[in-house]
Amino acid sequence: MDGGVATDDDAVADSAATGDADDFDAWVTARAPSLLRFSYLMTGSQDAAEESLQTALTKACEQWARVRRMDDRDAYVRRMIVNAHVSWWRKFRRQESPVEQVWERGRGQYADIAGRVSDSDLVWRLCEDLPARQRASVVLRYYEDLSYREIAVLLDSPEATVRSHIHRALATLRTTIEKQENSDG
Repeated sequence: MDGGVATDDDAVADSAATGDADDFDAWVTARAPSLLRFSYLMTGSQDAAEESLQTALTKACEQWARVRRMDDRDAYVRRMIVNAHVSWWRKFRRQESPVEQVWERGRGQYADIAGRVSDSDLVWRLCEDLPARQRASVVLRYYEDLSYREIAVLLDSPEATVRSHIHRALATLRTTIEKQENSDG
C-alpha cells in the first residue's frame, strides 16, 4: 500500500529492528571495554583506537542481523577493527607524525634496559618499530592470548605466516634489546 498506511508487515519489521537495536546496544555495552583495549593494542594510540572501534561498530550495527548469528561475534568485530586500522594506515602511512619522545639510541638514556623491559611502556615503544603485520601478530598472541590459528583467521593469513611474523618480530625485539644493552654497557 502506498498511501502512508502502515501494514502488519511494517509493524513486525519495526519491532524486529527495535529488538536488533536493543540486542546490539546490550552487546556493545558488555563488550566495548574489551574491544577498546584490543583496538588500543593494535593501534598504539587512544585516538586511533577509538576511531577504529567506532568504524568497526558502525559497520557491525549496519550488518547486525548477520553478525548476531555468528558463533564468535567478538572475533568478527576484532577483525573489523583490524581492517579499519589497516584502511586508515594505508590512507595515511606516508604522512609524518610527531612523537611524544624521541628514542635516542646509544646515548645511555635506557641504561638499565633489563629492568625497563618489564615496563610496558618500553615494550610498547619497542613494538611500535615493528612492521604492522608483525606488531599485530605479537599483540594478538601475547596481549590477547590468541592461538596461532585464531590470529591467522583474524589477519586473513596462513597460520605459518603468522608464526613467521611472530618469530621475526621476537628476533627483532631481541636484537634491539641486545644492541641497547651493548651500547649502554
